[in-house]
Order: sequence, then C-alpha cells, then structure tokens
Amino acid sequence: MSSPALPPTSGQHPRGEAPPHIVLLPSAGMGHLVPFTRLAMALLSMGHGCDISIITALPTVSSAESRHLAALFASFPCLRRLDLNLASFDASTSSEFPGADPFYIRYESLRRAVPVLLGPLLINASAFVADIALASVAIPVAKELRVPCYVFFTASATMLAFKAYFPTYLDSNGGGNSIGDIEVPGVYLIPRSSVPQALHDPDNIFTRQFVANGRALTEADGLLANAFDAMEPEAVAALQSAAVVAGLPPVFAVGPLVPVDLRDTGEAAKDEQGSGNSYMAWLYKQPVRSVVYVSFGSRKALAMNQIRELAGGLEASGYRFLWIVKGAVVDREDGAELSDMLGEEFLLRVDGRGFVTKSWVEQDEVLRHPAVGLFVSHCGWNSVTEAARSGVPVLAWPRFADQRVNARVVARCSAALWTERWSWEGEETVVTAEEIAEKVKAAMASVTLTQAAARVRDAAARATADGGTSHRSLAEFVRRCRVGTVGNAM
Repeated sequence: MSSPALPPTSGQHPRGEAPPHIVLLPSAGMGHLVPFTRLAMALLSMGHGCDISIITALPTVSSAESRHLAALFASFPCLRRLDLNLASFDASTSSEFPGADPFYIRYESLRRAVPVLLGPLLINASAFVADIALASVAIPVAKELRVPCYVFFTASATMLAFKAYFPTYLDSNGGGNSIGDIEVPGVYLIPRSSVPQALHDPDNIFTRQFVANGRALTEADGLLANAFDAMEPEAVAALQSAAVVAGLPPVFAVGPLVPVDLRDTGEAAKDEQGSGNSYMAWLYKQPVRSVVYVSFGSRKALAMNQIRELAGGLEASGYRFLWIVKGAVVDREDGAELSDMLGEEFLLRVDGRGFVTKSWVEQDEVLRHPAVGLFVSHCGWNSVTEAARSGVPVLAWPRFADQRVNARVVARCSAALWTERWSWEGEETVVTAEEIAEKVKAAMASVTLTQAAARVRDAAARATADGGTSHRSLAEFVRRCRVGTVGNAM
C-alpha cells in the first residue's frame, strides 16, 4: 500500500477474468474527499487490476476540493470521472436550512440527489462504495440494481462503533432529548462532553442524517474504515465481532491509507531541494524536531479572539512554528489578510522563527519533514492518521464533531497530550496564550510522547505492509468485489 505505480485499469485481469469495476461516491469536504482519493489509489496500487470510477458532486463547496479533483484526474487519467450536478438540489436545500453549516447542507443536497441521479452511474459496476454521509439513501439504490454496496467510514473505528450504536442508545433513552455518557458495547465510554455538538439537538439537520445513516449500516454488504487495529484495538475487535450491534456486515479496517502526491515531478523535485513551495523552503532551514506545526483543518475557523491568544502562545513558547491560519468556514469566503487577523507587529516579531500562511499546504509532506517535532491539531481523522504514519506527537485541541472522540483515540495510545477542558465550538471559554505556551513546551520536551508516537508509526507501517492486517483486509475487500461473495471480514 505504498504510493502507487499504477497499472492500467481496463482490459482483462492477468488470470483472464474481468477486473472489478468499483464506483466510489465521496460526499463534501476535504475530510471526506481526501480519504476516498487515498482509497482509490490503494485499490489501484495493490496489483488487483481494479477499474475505478469516482463520482464527483458539482459544484464543490470549497476551492480546495476543486483543486484536489483537478489535480487528481490530471495525475491519474486511468481514473474515470462521473459528474453529479447538484445545482438545483443545493438551491432548494440552502433555502430550507438558512444559516446551517454549508457542508451539512451539501450532505443533504447529495442525499436528495442520490435516489434520482445515482442509478445510471452504477451501470456495469461490480461494487459501489458510498460515503457514510450517504449510506441510508445510497444502499437502497444499489440494492435495487443488485450492485453490492459498501460504506466507507472516513473517520476512526471508534467513531464508527459510536455511530452504529447511537440509534440503539436513542431508542432505549427516549429519543434523544437528553444525551448523556454513552457506553459503546465492546469499546468504552464516550462522555457526554465528547458527543458531537449537533447530536444534542434531535432536530439538527446533521442529527437526522447521522441517525438515518447509523440505522442503515446493517443493510450494507460491508463497511470500510480508515483505521488499523493496533491504534484502536477495542473498536476494531468490537466491530468485527458484532459486539456493537447485531447484524453489522463485515468490517474492513484498511488504514491508515497512504497519502497521494498529486504534484508533477518537477515541482516535487524542487521541494526536495527546499527551493519550491515557500513553506517547505523554510522547513528545510530548520533543525531536526524544532518546529511546531499548527493547523485546525479545512472545515472550521477559530474565533478571532482565540486566534490572537494562539498567536501569543506560539510566540511565548519560544519554539519555531509553521502555522496554517484559517479565517472562514468556506475558503472561498476567506478574504481576511494575515496582518488584519494577527497584527503587523506580531508578524514582524516572529519573522524567521515562525512561518504563518493562509495557503493550502501538503500536510503529509509537512509532517514527514524531520524538522517537525509537534502537531497542534484539531484531531480531524485525516490529520490523526497522517501524524500516526509520520510518528509526530500531537497536542490535541479538538473543536467540533467527532474530534474529541478522535483525540481520545490518540491520547489512549500515549501519542497525544490532550487537555479535555480546552474549549470547543459553541463554548465561550478562551484558552489563554499562557496555557497554550505551557502545553507546547511540555509536549515538545516530552520524551514519552515522542517514543509513543514512534511506536504508533511503526505499528501503522506494519499494518499497511504486505501481509499486514490492513493490507490483508483491503485484499479481501477486492476479492469480494471480484467474485461477489458475502461472508465474514478478516
């Protein structure tokens, strides 16, 4: 499951049988699109002769998605692109849910479009892999067409177990008007404070989607997760033994999926010499393990007062830092200048010691750089798996959705420092610059944290190597797509 040198995806399999045609349907946001891209590459790179199509919902919510898709199909022409036009669905959904998160609105638009538009795109498909956000509407379409339908869960196995169990919890607790601590069978207790904020409101658009998709999981032919058993032993075992809920289909833990380099070779060569992208040029000048990398993902922006406290904390920590600043929920709306957000004086004071940018960066490339010694992260699952593969310790600061669940996963591996009382979206508490500086210093100085992160990195490498648990799970999934069998996961 290393970076692919891709075989052709048409014609006959070496053994004379037709290659399986697997159709992938991601939903909205880089947190969903990126793992689907990595899954596509993993399927192509294992030598199984898969024929891959990716359904792309247009227009995209963010410009980051548009750039990623353009680079993906330009880099890998063997991938088929199947466009799904959502213009009319987006317009009606936006007017129905004014003020809702634009990504949740996109999920809803997709959910309304799938029963109408998906069928023709599955003609001649051997198997269909739907994003978890679309499970309850995609599975019936595939079943009607007699196409085996798998669901790809792009977050942690622990969160998948929580999602599968949550409808049962609601049914036994009066429908969800008051959410408490949730003991997920076979896994562990998810405290009320870690339950995604939206789920505390039964009428929230996301809650409706979440519950419907959770109930639908037993109807899928299988579930894929970007997870590996050494990092989440309880969750993977509970899912694969049906301890979470009765009737779950086979679960394939196939992570951590390997990032895909979508740049051309000339650009990559420049960056290796530190003379291409400016943030990489800066990194190449820094000593080993001297840099704190700070990013809160592509979905959400910190409040302005919290951004300024974070700036003060990074400056007071005394460490070098590479900070990716985000000023708006959707990047197309993010027009603020760094000097307006952080102050010209701050940028001048940290010039040389800190590199601050609003531009998109290749995060996996950053985390693999030897200069990076710590990742201050929101704990989106892509970020967690990239840190795990790179052996970089995490200072966890989850902000919303599943991120506190993910932070607990990496903290249980001892590869993260997490202060659970630090605020997340919807709370008025502001974490002070002094607190941030103190935690950065503690994490950068922790030998225990560094050693634990290295153990997680080694476990991830074993899982994805030939014969590893994740490698075997992916091979078994492809075998099922080829022969159309249904049985137990590995």
